[in-house]
Amino acid sequence: MLLCLFVDFCYNFVSFRSAPEFHHFPDATPMNNFTSLPTSSVGRKLVVGLTGLFLSMFLVMHCTVNLFLLRGDHGELFNSSAEFLATYPVLRPIEIGLFLLFIVHAFYAVWLWFTNRSARPDRYVVSRASDVSTLQSRTMIITAIGVFVFLVIHIWTFFISSRFFAGEHGPSMYQRVEEAFANPVYALFYIVAMGFLAYHLRHGFQSAFQTYGLRTSKYQKLIEAVAVVFWLFIPLGFALMPIYFMFRAH
Repeated sequence: MLLCLFVDFCYNFVSFRSAPEFHHFPDATPMNNFTSLPTSSVGRKLVVGLTGLFLSMFLVMHCTVNLFLLRGDHGELFNSSAEFLATYPVLRPIEIGLFLLFIVHAFYAVWLWFTNRSARPDRYVVSRASDVSTLQSRTMIITAIGVFVFLVIHIWTFFISSRFFAGEHGPSMYQRVEEAFANPVYALFYIVAMGFLAYHLRHGFQSAFQTYGLRTSKYQKLIEAVAVVFWLFIPLGFALMPIYFMFRAH
């Protein structure tokens, strides 16, 4: 089934390049049609969709490692995994690539949102938003801002502080997590942020497949089933951690 999805993706992409619309980007000539694709409206959607899917793959790995916190071994397996991820040199380029993926995803998403907003017809014409879009799509920018704020705080709390300011005898990563989630304010903030992430993924994951022409009746059920894993189970797995440590501390 996954092979069929990949074959259909390649077919749809080739078909897209052959379509008349591909050869009529503004200010484009036959020589630079392909290079102008990333700056076109369709191209920006393709970039946002592809980078979003790669970032979703990272969430699976990140959530899996974080669930080691719930093993009840006082963080032994989690600390070993965190130490490996922080010190294994091969993973350093992956970290950089992941950061660049996030920057590209955020940049193109904001760019797409602003161009779509400026291209809207007269705002004084009254119409029901639900007639042209879903609630998830209309609130994507809001959930994206919420996720971005969370990431800045989250990266500073765990990644930056442990990687650059830990000192030789600093607390282990497990101890940092335990201390952070013992604070009910931070724990609640984390849980709410996972709600934003879930809502963002619910629309974004399926939208990416629709952008690439794969959300058809042939694969609709499969995509919806896989989407549930990303927008429901992954954020729920993350949310279990603050709940676990908050109740254990009180």
